[in-house]
Amino acid sequence: MTEQLVLLPGMMCDARLWWPQMVAFSGTRALQFAPITGAEHISTIAGQVLEGAPDRFALAGLSMGGIVAMEVYRRAPERVTRIALLDTNPLAETPEVAAGREPQIVAAKAGRLAEVMRDQMKPNYLAPGPARAEVLDMVMEMAEGLGPDVFVRQSRALQRRSDQQAVLRRISVPALVLCGEHDTLCPVRRHEFMAELIPGAELRVMEDAGHLPTLEQPGATTEALQEWLEAT
Repeated sequence: MTEQLVLLPGMMCDARLWWPQMVAFSGTRALQFAPITGAEHISTIAGQVLEGAPDRFALAGLSMGGIVAMEVYRRAPERVTRIALLDTNPLAETPEVAAGREPQIVAAKAGRLAEVMRDQMKPNYLAPGPARAEVLDMVMEMAEGLGPDVFVRQSRALQRRSDQQAVLRRISVPALVLCGEHDTLCPVRRHEFMAELIPGAELRVMEDAGHLPTLEQPGATTEALQEWLEAT
């Protein structure tokens, strides 16, 4: 029986982040999009994902969704049949980055969420190219739809997150580590490191993509995920 695929989004993203893949896979397997908006701790969010997930499932997470996916595996490895970690980070938040979130939180609470999101996305967030503006517009729409309260909760969760390197070493299911070649937020070298920690992991680097390859290069990303779903 084909296992259900649970998809976890990045920070301030909704199901549209995974829409190309959901369309591609919906004819052949059950899919579940799991929001990660409901708590200020990664462990609590992971618990919420597990409460809503089937007994056993394939798991894919991008960026903050990847961080939650690692915690899901830590808590319930027997339930995860395979795992895909996209454009993410297994390390704990540095004090500098954690402190840098504070003025963003203040601004979001003051009604300046759009400004915060624009500033956060400025430094080569996505790959250059004709599709960049359209993807950025969608990112802004997703963030504004979720709102400042979600931004604050997710920022707090990221500030408090744990290091997951030991979890990666214990992964014993088919694993895909994927990132965009232009991702400066979670760069390629970090994903090379992650793939080295996970026994038997496959590393895929998407050309002409940055931090959101599911939208920037949907065809190539879907193909890589399909191969991962079929791996034994």
